[in-house]
Amino acid sequence: MNNVYENNMRLSPFLKFFLRLIMFLSAVVIIGVGYFVISNQINKQKNEEAAVIYEDLEGLFKLEVEDNERIDEILENLLINYRSTGYTQLALLNKASLDANNNKLQESLENFKMLINITDGRNGNKIYNKMARISAARILLSQNQYDEALNMIEMLSTDSNHGYIHELIGDILVKQNKIELARVQYQMASDKYSDEMSKSIISMKMANIGN
Repeated sequence: MNNVYENNMRLSPFLKFFLRLIMFLSAVVIIGVGYFVISNQINKQKNEEAAVIYEDLEGLFKLEVEDNERIDEILENLLINYRSTGYTQLALLNKASLDANNNKLQESLENFKMLINITDGRNGNKIYNKMARISAARILLSQNQYDEALNMIEMLSTDSNHGYIHELIGDILVKQNKIELARVQYQMASDKYSDEMSKSIISMKMANIGN
């Protein structure tokens, strides 16, 4: 009898510790689930609000006479209050494209870089990130900023199935007078292009750098 009592006494601290551990872990799970639910609700609300704001911005993009002051005002609001939403990313993409079409290349470049910054990382929007990098690289190439242009898209070449990325890298390398490296990129572009027109353009570029 005494042995049973002594054994129970020895186990008692362990049981208390085990119960406390269970209570602690339960509290952590409850807090985690609560945070997840609240976070989702906040994100949902943010997206709904951003959608309404973006709708106003989209209307301004379609006007024949641009209201640049109002566009910048709405875009700033999205960046400050709804930065992580897809609507803000789409707004930046459209604004950067609009600036490029209007030959406001520096403003366009800044917006593309901002979009790259927002969409970088594992959880970022890879499609917008790629579009922004390619567009920014084209602008940098036109501004003779060859090193920065190459850095902007070099990371895309390693897993790219798109010929135009290799073609653009080839164009930059030609400007840097790295002819053999450019040939490699042009050949990769030609291999990945499926249409004859694109292949023909690549053939002409390769012929031109051979002269």
